Amino acid sequence: MTTYRLSILASRIKAAFSLVELLATVAIIGIITFMAIPQVTRMRGDAERNLSIARAESLNLAVASMIQIRGRTQAQLDWVGKDDNAHYDLVKPYLSFAESTLSLYLPGGYDVDFPSTLDPLQKVVLKDATASRIFY
Repeated sequence: MTTYRLSILASRIKAAFSLVELLATVAIIGIITFMAIPQVTRMRGDAERNLSIARAESLNLAVASMIQIRGRTQAQLDWVGKDDNAHYDLVKPYLSFAESTLSLYLPGGYDVDFPSTLDPLQKVVLKDATASRIFY
């Protein structure tokens, strides 16, 4: 063969992937994605749980700050006989980040119960979607 014919043959050969290589690549990406989806949903659930624990701790610190600033007697008088939303309104000025309502402050599916009295001072009770208590 002459060099002319070789150059013509070389110019006709195009670099490309075969159908088998393309299908194998798509299958591998699909398998990796299928294996990663449960991990992503588990990480999201763990992140929401950690956020709710952090927000409950913030509420505890806000209650302690309210007691220090108002004094134990005045804080107790303001606290007694109110529901959780009213308790949240009392401690909202002492939070560094506060939504307008308690349900917006906590991640979806989580709830807190404030103590009914401030004497003795107790932590808020954190509950998940099944109303199970979360110990933190």
